[in-house]
Amino acid sequence: MSDKYIVSARKYRPATFRSVVGQKELTDTLRNSIKTGRLAQAYLFCGPRGVGKTSCARIFARTVNCMNPTPEGEACGECESCKAIERGNSYNLMELDAASNNSVDNIREISEQVAIPPQIGKYRIFIIDEVHMLSSQAFNAFLKTLEEPPSYAVFILATTEKHKVIPTILSRCQIYDFKRITVNDIADHLKYVADQEGITADPRALGVIARKADGAMRDALSIFDQIASSSGGNITYESVLENLNVLDYDYFFRLVDDFRRGDVAGALLLYGEVRDRGFDSLFFINSVAQHVRDLMVAADPRTRELLETPDDISARMSEQASQLPLPWYYSAMELLNECDMQYRTASNKQFLIELTLIRLCQLLNPAPAPFDRPARKQPLRDPVAQQARAVAPEHKPEQKSVGAEQPSAFQPSAISQPRHQEASQTQKQHGAPANPNAGAKRAARGTISLNAMPQTEYKRERLREFVTPEGFMNAWHKYIAEHPDQFMLCEAMRSAKPVPDQNESLIYRVLVQHPAQLQAFEAGMGRLTDFLRQELHNDFLAIHAEIDKSNSGPEYLRPTEFLKKVMEENPAMQGFIKDLDGELV
Repeated sequence: MSDKYIVSARKYRPATFRSVVGQKELTDTLRNSIKTGRLAQAYLFCGPRGVGKTSCARIFARTVNCMNPTPEGEACGECESCKAIERGNSYNLMELDAASNNSVDNIREISEQVAIPPQIGKYRIFIIDEVHMLSSQAFNAFLKTLEEPPSYAVFILATTEKHKVIPTILSRCQIYDFKRITVNDIADHLKYVADQEGITADPRALGVIARKADGAMRDALSIFDQIASSSGGNITYESVLENLNVLDYDYFFRLVDDFRRGDVAGALLLYGEVRDRGFDSLFFINSVAQHVRDLMVAADPRTRELLETPDDISARMSEQASQLPLPWYYSAMELLNECDMQYRTASNKQFLIELTLIRLCQLLNPAPAPFDRPARKQPLRDPVAQQARAVAPEHKPEQKSVGAEQPSAFQPSAISQPRHQEASQTQKQHGAPANPNAGAKRAARGTISLNAMPQTEYKRERLREFVTPEGFMNAWHKYIAEHPDQFMLCEAMRSAKPVPDQNESLIYRVLVQHPAQLQAFEAGMGRLTDFLRQELHNDFLAIHAEIDKSNSGPEYLRPTEFLKKVMEENPAMQGFIKDLDGELV
């Protein structure tokens, strides 16, 4: 019968600083402090789960008490102290899991143990895992021990949430921040484990496992064991995708190609294929957003190091990224983020996803007028028009009024080719001769002058009709009636009070009762302002939302504040909490 099976996360748990994956700078610092004898009384190891905090604490305890350390400053693993720690019966190492032992009594046990000097070696090491789970009373009880420990006592606190540790504890610790382990480091370690276990593993499959683990080596090893068992020791790319229910990169490369070509049918069919495979639509749209973000990162050589993908995928991303203009990514990411925010409140979620895919397909391939009018986002501006605006010193943008919204970076170019042709025809109809040498002169100078172009093509007269409060409120209620899909904004509009500013009649102050309503206005301010300006024929109209400080309505309290107020007003409740030995956190 074979030896008892041990999961990889335990079997390949690092035993020396050198074997810790992805934390070289930190482990070098700890090893040098041990070699030079410059040890602190307390350390705080903080970082995400599965990155080696507890493992490093045990390696530290093993190394400081090793009787025959190596020249590199590592534990020998052969002496009596090393073997006792490996067996788990060393008196010099005491561990406490604060997630399940967070009371004052548990801390008192540690305080009693601190008084006992080490029997073998120089130090007694006390490891408190998930230290942020200690109660406030336990923290206070521990503080006295931490302030004046004996010279042989070293405390190592580990936590995933440093912000929950009280400042008086933090100030007495040397703090070490563990970082997320990179995809490549995890994939390399999984390759090592696969070789040791005699398992055949496709490098692409290991890359998917590493990405799924999200920087946690323990999670990666657990996933590795799961797939190795289900695949009979032959880990293939297809088996990983099937077991982890992960979408292949090919889906997203194909989808972005559909966006680039404006192939709406192809994008919708691919989405249907993803749904037929049982994937959640929100997971799909977030995966698309992640892919678009990765493409944007791959488009610039300076940011490619931010990619956390296998080398072959990174090369494909760089190739596809070169086929799209950089502003496309900004607009696409905005659309995808908007879809993610609206998904949870959408009554027809499939329709929302499909509408987003259609709009993404139209970023580079806009629908012809008048069918482009309902789209909230306009196509990317013409590069020639952008150059014209950049090099024409005589063109000065008008100063916008206070609170006025800035124009979108993706408004349609006013001098795009179809309109330019219309302008030429208009000139011919009115007998305005075109200068045949103007183009040659501009080419020779390397610039484009807006004065040589029809003024009506890049600038229109701004509207400024008189706005009455009655007219404003009519447009206000019309927006609510025509946009029932914007539930949060419309609800906030129904309860808000728009009033003209005392100093400027074209600025309306919108008084709201609650911060959630203010947030709804901030999210939809652009669309609402555009609508009101169009309805009221005034391009200078602006709105500003703020909390109504004169409101005498109910006071909104956070849950903890509410409970404290209830206890102050209800002594019986206060006594009940005290009987339970409970506390408000």
